[in-house]
Amino acid sequence: MQMRFPEGFLWGGSVAANQVEGAWNEGGKGVSTSDLQPQGIHGNVVERDANSTGIKDVAIDFYHRYPEDIQLFAEMGFKVLRTSIAWTRIYPNGDESEPNEEGLAFYDRLFDEMARYGIQPLITLSHYEMPYGLVKNYDGWSSRKVIDLFERYARTVFTRYRHKVKYWLTFNEINMALHAPFTGVGLAGERSKQEIYQAIHHQLVASARAVRACHEIIPDAKIGSMLLGGIRYPMTCKPEDVLQSQRVNRDWLFFGDVQARGAYPAWIGRFFRENNIALTITGQDERDLQETVDFISFSYYMSGCAAAQPELYQSSRTNIMRMIPNPYLESSEWGWQIDPQGLRFLLNELHDRYQKPLFIVENGLGAKDVPTADGTIEDDYRIQYLQAHLVQVREAIEDGVELLGYTSWGPIDLVSAGTAQMSKRYGFIYVDRDDAGNGTLARRRKKSFFWYRDVISSNGAILAP
Repeated sequence: MQMRFPEGFLWGGSVAANQVEGAWNEGGKGVSTSDLQPQGIHGNVVERDANSTGIKDVAIDFYHRYPEDIQLFAEMGFKVLRTSIAWTRIYPNGDESEPNEEGLAFYDRLFDEMARYGIQPLITLSHYEMPYGLVKNYDGWSSRKVIDLFERYARTVFTRYRHKVKYWLTFNEINMALHAPFTGVGLAGERSKQEIYQAIHHQLVASARAVRACHEIIPDAKIGSMLLGGIRYPMTCKPEDVLQSQRVNRDWLFFGDVQARGAYPAWIGRFFRENNIALTITGQDERDLQETVDFISFSYYMSGCAAAQPELYQSSRTNIMRMIPNPYLESSEWGWQIDPQGLRFLLNELHDRYQKPLFIVENGLGAKDVPTADGTIEDDYRIQYLQAHLVQVREAIEDGVELLGYTSWGPIDLVSAGTAQMSKRYGFIYVDRDDAGNGTLARRRKKSFFWYRDVISSNGAILAP
């Protein structure tokens, strides 16, 4: 039986400002935490000076070339494009009294261009970056003052774009703070669990306040959370391994629990006691957290395993999290294990847990694409990866999961977040630039471009069972 996706399903792609825009010091933009990570999240934090450069400074020059790219997305039939607003384009240092009009005007132009083609914006308020001025002057999210500054930023963009943007996300992969505190919550150097979780608490309160502001300013909008979907299976059926997989999954589900349910889950209390974590939580914080998200969005690239005795197995840090490889799965050339059925499992788990609509906002295969002699890119491996995952998405919908849409990660080649490489390509559109920053930045359609166009035009009907 041929199965289609629901009517009105939002097909599209997903990018992030700091990985595509470039123009890092144009238009009144300030320095962001991402600007200090020239080798990506896994690299060192490097102070900027007049002579320092990085590949993200230009990225794929989306800031200047977005009309061409939006036209290509429209050619594929995109219903939605997820991108982010660079906080530093609106408040360059984070604490100015007035927003930067040049930055606001840029996103007006971008959203207007998308509207020309009927593409809905899905906008992340903070995607792996914040003003570096807030790190230097306030110690990042360790300061309660940053809650107020983020809320002001959110209210500024909600008010400005209230007629143009109806889908919003607060923080990208908010659980990233556990694995990369500088990227996630702006904490530089080595930090204790106490410091990290206090900063996370402030960020969760800020997220809830942004949700309230969105509901007040744009009543017909929907605003969601965004999780890094790092599902871990038990390595064996030993009860100890099953419990350990539950523990490590709760590490990231904690964020969804707070944002979707409006309070800290009971089980986190034991974790805090055993790790000597004593958070400062005010009565107003508890009231603020009760403002819950409208939907849950997440990224999914791979799964992994967990064991009570991890030293018995060889683990690896593939994406951001360290995982024990699953012996039943194949891996990409970057060591990411390919598990399409894991996406169906995760969709069902999240829907059962939260009883809210879901949105897959990142999924894709990073690979080294090599043009043939005539310049074509035969990326059948990407088509196979996405086809297998989308079949499982369709199965999850049949299972009863309410899914708003699917945006593949990096529909156009971009700078990778983890390692700041161009060679790790996700796109349906090839960008002529290498890891050293050489190339013309010319765009070229890959084989997968036409495949995804046909998937969208058929509303998923062409996907093989």
